[in-house]
This record gives sequence, structure tokens and C-alpha cells, in this order.
Amino acid sequence: MVDLKEISRKPSGRGWNPLSLALLAGIWIATLGNWPLWLALARLPEMASPRGALFIAAFGLMIAALTAGLLALAAWRHSIKPAIAALVVSAAIGAYFMGTYGVVLDPTMMMNVLQTDAREVGDLLSFALVLNLLILAVLPLVWLWRARLRSLPLAAQAVRNGLVVFGCVLLLAALVVAVYADLSATMRNHRSMRYLINPVNAYFSLGVIAKEANARPAGPLRTIGTDARPGPRAPGALPPLLVLVVGETARADHFSLNGYARPTNPELEKLDVASFRDVTSCGTNTAASLPCMFSARGRSAYAARDRDEENLLDLAQRAGLAVLWVDNQAGCKGLCDRVPHASALDAAPAPALPGAPLCSEGECYDEALLENLEARLAALPEDRRGRGVLLVLHQMGSHGPAYYKRSPPDRKPFRPECETTVLQQCERATVINAYDNSIAYTDHVLAETIRWLTRHSTGHQPALLYVSDHGESLGENNLYLHGLPYALAPREQTHVPMIAWLGGTGNATADPRIACLRGRRDLPLTHDHLFHTVLGLLGIEAREYNRAMDAFAPCRAS
Repeated sequence: MVDLKEISRKPSGRGWNPLSLALLAGIWIATLGNWPLWLALARLPEMASPRGALFIAAFGLMIAALTAGLLALAAWRHSIKPAIAALVVSAAIGAYFMGTYGVVLDPTMMMNVLQTDAREVGDLLSFALVLNLLILAVLPLVWLWRARLRSLPLAAQAVRNGLVVFGCVLLLAALVVAVYADLSATMRNHRSMRYLINPVNAYFSLGVIAKEANARPAGPLRTIGTDARPGPRAPGALPPLLVLVVGETARADHFSLNGYARPTNPELEKLDVASFRDVTSCGTNTAASLPCMFSARGRSAYAARDRDEENLLDLAQRAGLAVLWVDNQAGCKGLCDRVPHASALDAAPAPALPGAPLCSEGECYDEALLENLEARLAALPEDRRGRGVLLVLHQMGSHGPAYYKRSPPDRKPFRPECETTVLQQCERATVINAYDNSIAYTDHVLAETIRWLTRHSTGHQPALLYVSDHGESLGENNLYLHGLPYALAPREQTHVPMIAWLGGTGNATADPRIACLRGRRDLPLTHDHLFHTVLGLLGIEAREYNRAMDAFAPCRAS
């Protein structure tokens, strides 16, 4: 008679022990899965010596030990393959984006990833990504899924797993001690390296996001602007109509208004605008910058807040003004949830925009933000419109890496342009051409918005304020896109444009307020000033308003 219990206590024939697969996966991920890290380390001057090569080898063993040790915790017959698959696939994806664009997967970048949409994901798909996944993920996983496993009795497998985890921890500790001087110097002097350890960086960042999300108390947002109200207006003065255009991925140094050699602002240069040359963003990606720039707190206090609170839109609405957010992006990051909002793709309130020339295949050029705008505003309460209007237009702007998609075919003054999302495959000059075409198109959209505002100057006092959420790297130091940790980010990722129009006629000397602002165009400003500057433009009184942070206050009485 066969004793089934006896069989269950013996190894189930020939095959791989789950621990062996964990060790192999650790080596695979530490070597091929971390190729961006090894390339980045190899470029460091201090690594160009036998000692540097020894450190790189020791660092590789550390990552292998760390990965294998983590997988050893899941080294059971039914869990090891899914665990390896998750790490191998995430490592392959992370390696591609870090190696191709020079980004790092820190918490703010992972938040950006979580908040992206399908069209942005589509822009990132490429043959190079598929090839990278095929080599680093698909081929090893095909082998993995075909590998036969054998299992030990539960107690025996638990003992072996524990021993391997202990051995990996011991090896990791020994290596850290052996190369501590080089390790600490490298991590201190080149802090971005810690975010290149793949795929631990991504999972660590997700853990930080989860921890921060749970660190703040649940429940309603902290209320702001409880005393907000429209300020007094002079007799006969019209209520304000402010269009706040939130740019995307625009660099201040690529605006000819700011001294850029190329004519990227041919239309705005003919209008009565003021452009500020030294403005710094709250963050290096949309997920970090957008909520921060609409906050009353400023960057430092916003990062240290103990709970979430309402924003500029809530305060303007509480003051009794009409507020509308129109989006041509992957959403407003929760900012517009409590105010009227719409998408450039929305069918309402007029003919379906996707059928218009400005929109196709689920994407719109930024001029679509102006389509049917009169009807959208007319749908807002009349009594609120009588007190003033805050209209926010959230651009697609210069969102990369598909810069060539951000400008219509008939608005591309700079050619040839890079027409792939794998920017490193293009000559850098063509990448800049595609990016500058997107800036030139933003110039046209802003000029069209000003013309739209001019047509509505009979019932309101119009104004426009444009500011980008963050900048962009375009191959400087082999970096592309954005999203580096703020403390490590180059100036290109945080230096953003800000442009104002206050209802002038186009004559450069017509509006003394603009002349005053132009005299202050080199004043250092940050996103911290936006909240207070918008309240000043709208004439809203509230305890949160700080006149010293209102960038336009000194020119308001001019």
C-alpha cells in the first residue's frame, strides 16, 4: 500500500529547488537588469582604477545578495515563479527607462507613473522597449515557466530558505563593511545612484508613497479661505476674467521672450506681455508640481504638511467666483475635483470635439482647449460670473518624449525633427527642433487665448497668466525628460517660464502695469508666488493672501 504521507515528506523527483531559481534570478537582475547602474558607475572618474573596478564588482554582489535574499522569502513551489516574474519584468521596464532617458525611479517619479494615462503610456511604447523586454524579461521567463520544480518537505524548505536569507544578509553586511569608504563616498557624492538600484528602487518608492498616503489622517480636507470674498472694486470696474494657463514641460531658456536665439515666440513678441526669466518650479514632474503650485503653503511647508488641504481653486470658489478647469492632460491630480471641470475631449456642451480637426485618436492639440469655451463659461452660474471668473487651461504643452506630436503639421518652423520616442536614436539637433516646435505652438496657443480674451473684454476685465509645471532635459549630460529628485535635478528641469498679459492692446508701451512688470522680469520667483499672485489678480481678500508673495502687487497701482 502506498503511503501518501511518506511521499509528501520526500523530494518530488528531479527538478530545480525554488532556492536555486531565486539565486539565478538574483544574479540575472543584478547584472543585466542593472545595466544603467553599471554604465552610470563606469562613467564616474573615481571608478577608472582597479579599486573602482573592485567596488563595482562588490556593488554587483550586494545587489545580487539583496535580490536573492528577498526572493528566498518567496522560495516555495507555488510562489517562486510569480515572484521572480514580477521582479524580472519590473527590472526590465525600469532598466529601459532609466538607461534610455536618464530618469530615476524615486517616489515622485513613481507617483507620476501611477497617475499617467493610456495616451501618455502609448507615447512611451517603442521597438526599443519591446526589444529590451524581450531580452531582459520574456526570454528568461519562458525558460523559467518551463523549468520543473521539486519540493522538499515544508519544514526542510523553511530551514533552507531561512539559511539562504541569513547567508545573503551576512554577505551583504560583509561587503558593505569591506567597501564602506567607497560606498559612502559614492552614495554621498552621486546620490542619484541609489535610485538606479533596480528594481528595488521602484518597490522602495512605492512603499514610501504608501507610507506617506497613510501618514496623514483620513477624512475631509483641511478647509482654507473661510473668510474669502471679492475685494472692493472701483465704480464702473468690471469683474475679472483670468485665464491661468498651466504649461507642461516648458523650459524658460527656450523662449525667445527670455533671450533664446531661436524665434520661438513670434506672436507673443508682438503683444503687450511681460515674461519672467528666473522662475523656479515646485517639483520636477507634474504629480509633484501641480498640487504644490496651487497650494497656499509654498514648497517647503507643502512637503512637510501633516494633512492635505484645499487649494487655490477651492478658495476662489468659496469667495463666490466662477471657476472652471479644462484639461488636455492626464487629469488635474485631484485639484479640480470640487470645482466644475471638463476635458478638451469632452463632447459637451457643443459638437463632439473628437470629430474636429484638432482632435484625433483620443488626443487633442492645445488649441482644442479654446473650443466651445463660451458655452462652457455660459454654463457656470451667472451670479458667480458677475463676481469674476478663474479659468484654468491645463496644456499638453511640450510633453515628451513624443515632442513631434505636440505641434500640428503646419506649425513646425524648425526641421528636421525627431519623430520617435527613443530620443537617443535621434541627432540631438532634431530632438531640440521637435521640442522647439512645441514651444512655438504654445506661443500660438497663448496668443490665440489672448485674442479670445480680447473679444470678451466688454463684460469682464481680462488677464492671462501662463506658467509651466516643470522643465525638461534635452540631452544635457545624457539626461532626457524630467523627474530627477529635486535636490539632484539640473536647472533645465526646474527653470520654467511665466508670462503675463493684463488686457493691453498690443502696443508695448500701452499698459504701464506691463511696463512695470517688465522692469521686474529678472526678479527671482518660484511657484510659491503663484497662489498669492492669482488672488491679487482676481481681487480676492482672504487671510491666506500674502501681499509680499504677490509678484504683481508692486505694479498693481502703477
